[in-house]
Amino acid sequence: MPYERNGEWLALSAARLSAFAKAAGGAVSPIEAGSHPHHVRQWLLALGLFPEKWLGRLFSVGGIRMDGDRILLRAFLPGDPARDAAFRLAQEAPSDAAAAPASDAARALYADDWCLVMDKPAGMPVHASAPGQRGTLDEAAVRAGWTSGELQPAKHIHRLDDDTAGPVLYARNELAQLRLDAAMRGKAIGRQYAAIVHGVPKRRSGTVDAPIGKDRHQPSRRRVAPGGDQAVTHYETLEVYRDAALVRLWLETGRTHQIRVHMSHLGHPLVGDALYGGRDAKLRHQALRGEELRFAHPWSGEAVALTSPEPPWFAEARRRLASL
Repeated sequence: MPYERNGEWLALSAARLSAFAKAAGGAVSPIEAGSHPHHVRQWLLALGLFPEKWLGRLFSVGGIRMDGDRILLRAFLPGDPARDAAFRLAQEAPSDAAAAPASDAARALYADDWCLVMDKPAGMPVHASAPGQRGTLDEAAVRAGWTSGELQPAKHIHRLDDDTAGPVLYARNELAQLRLDAAMRGKAIGRQYAAIVHGVPKRRSGTVDAPIGKDRHQPSRRRVAPGGDQAVTHYETLEVYRDAALVRLWLETGRTHQIRVHMSHLGHPLVGDALYGGRDAKLRHQALRGEELRFAHPWSGEAVALTSPEPPWFAEARRRLASL
């Protein structure tokens, strides 16, 4: 659906909204030009195009208006430095020279008014683990979304382990966040990974459906446990080396360390993953990267598929193992 943006405001044609709702199977009477915000909110609710929670919050802060035959929604709110540490840090200059390179190492694969996909390097945390921590992907995402001289919030929809490289999806406003969060809960966001594992799986492809819970003896670890959360991972073998293999994986769920736990459970821990039984003399972290991210755009609904370039350290590990 076409829209115009004027700063914080999203402008939509009332006639186009009616036509869009009708095409989707709804039928609502037209709204009169210049209607009161309360009537505009009720009309928008009847159309069924936007979450009730979102419209209610907009109405409560005067974020719904009508200008002639255009609906105005205050959809692009600025970040709140008091509540959003990443936004506050992104506004400030790095306090030391060491902070800048980490943030600069991440780059945007996709960006528009609604969402952002950042390509995270290995070694960068998605979010801060301590107050004031710099060099996170969240901070880099706010900077990458700089538009018209202003910073816009960026909220991650999913996460990656600190030492896992790959694409991470961000919402840039509340409506996008509500829709992308719902898509994540509905397993409608596709995440494809590549990993190098010890040994060669007996089955070229398969599915690991095994619940994952915390390891009582080591807080930083997870393990397959009968009482854990449901976790499903699909895999296929792409390349076979002397005593290792390159596998591609897809997640149905997003449990902490899911791929690492499931592959170790199969007897094929990731190369370099010392926490789950892996090892490598040259690689200091797990050989795991996100390859591709697929999702429906939170505004247009169009399919978006983005591929992350292979990091040099991952390519070097493949070449080294293939030469043995």
